[in-house]
Amino acid sequence: MMLLGDVFPNFEADSTFGRMKLHEFLGDSWGVLFSHPRDFTPVCTTELGRAAQLSLEFSKRNVKLIALSVDGLEEHHDWSKDIMAYNNAEPGSEFPFPIIADDRRELVEELGMLDPEEKDQSGMPLSARCVFVIGPDKKLKLSILYPATTGRNFDEILRVIDSLQLTAHNRVATPVDWRPGDSVMVPPGIPEQEALKLFPAGVYTKDLPSGKKYLRYTPQPNTHQQ
Repeated sequence: MMLLGDVFPNFEADSTFGRMKLHEFLGDSWGVLFSHPRDFTPVCTTELGRAAQLSLEFSKRNVKLIALSVDGLEEHHDWSKDIMAYNNAEPGSEFPFPIIADDRRELVEELGMLDPEEKDQSGMPLSARCVFVIGPDKKLKLSILYPATTGRNFDEILRVIDSLQLTAHNRVATPVDWRPGDSVMVPPGIPEQEALKLFPAGVYTKDLPSGKKYLRYTPQPNTHQQ
């Protein structure tokens, strides 16, 4: 089982972009590896369609997308045309990111992506809707697991990446429903005097009935802290 902070396996696999080795494909980029139960299915088509629509937003953040399922390359190539048609893309438009073929189920087993509740016609389990966010250091930064019946929100995945990238370089935390540009929170482990030095834009502390001063806010930093 993969835990946050673990180095992600440097697997090698066939994809619609050719044979790929994960770490070499990612280079110094962030990565989002996400699995889906099956090609030519309705929820998966809407998910990959939305991911394709947002591919430029991911690229702006230096993030590479990689999809994966237990179907083969031929199915992936044919299905990607349906996805682009679902997006009302121009005929012949290229699908913007690779889809890994794992028809032997080797990767989904290694990475714990199988959903025991969802099976194909032969009774074999299908891949669940997993999301793995991998940092430039090749370590797992976030994992989310959805059932087959619930499509993912790729705008939320973008929001999470914005938070991960901000907090990777600044000693801050992002509160509930945070969006880029919103105030961020000062972690409890930073003493008051150090916080004043770290955050020259100021620190606002919300008064609470307990008298404890743990809800501390500061404007989002614009530069990386040393």
